[in-house]
Amino acid sequence: MPRVSQDHLAARRRQILDGARVCFTRYGYEGATVRRLEEATGLSRGAIFHHFRDKESLFLALAEDDARRMADVVAEQGLVQVMRDLLSNTGEHPADWLGTRLEVSRRLRTDPEFRARWAQRSEQLTTATRRRLLWQREAGNLRDDVGIDVLTSYLELVLEGLVSHLAMGLPADDLEPVLDVVEESVRRHRGRTTSAADERRAGENEEQNIPDAR
Repeated sequence: MPRVSQDHLAARRRQILDGARVCFTRYGYEGATVRRLEEATGLSRGAIFHHFRDKESLFLALAEDDARRMADVVAEQGLVQVMRDLLSNTGEHPADWLGTRLEVSRRLRTDPEFRARWAQRSEQLTTATRRRLLWQREAGNLRDDVGIDVLTSYLELVLEGLVSHLAMGLPADDLEPVLDVVEESVRRHRGRTTSAADERRAGENEEQNIPDAR
């Protein structure tokens, strides 16, 4: 029997995670039956659970995968950008990690066993946020009158509040200015500064004022 390459195994695992993400987002954890997982992934239950021990292990792997991707965004642009990404993809086309994040939040409140297992896997987003804030402080861009741990907890609480807001189906069209305030609140101010909202508007105006090259 020929050996299966690591590339093939990785591709199959990715296929399962991508299909499971759609299934969990659409039906929730409880509603994501094995039959629905089979339909979403295009694979048999044997193939799915060859890679993941059970449904909870699959969901944890998916949540960890999404947290890793969110941490990559944090490392490059900060946690507020993750929140902006969630907002920009609400409605009919949610960010592909929003559904997972909503389900994680729900299960953390209702399932102590899941909470214990998730606690072992959820540090990467916190670590990425803390590192980003440290880098910003060293660059002189971050307020220095509040500790890094406090700022990290503050931003994580805002993220959870945003997720709860979206989970309740409340309007999200006017939340961009709120995130501008959040971003501004952690910045170091040197006299008169340009706000996040001003910078975004300036960028939009600059694009509009680019002369036609024709």
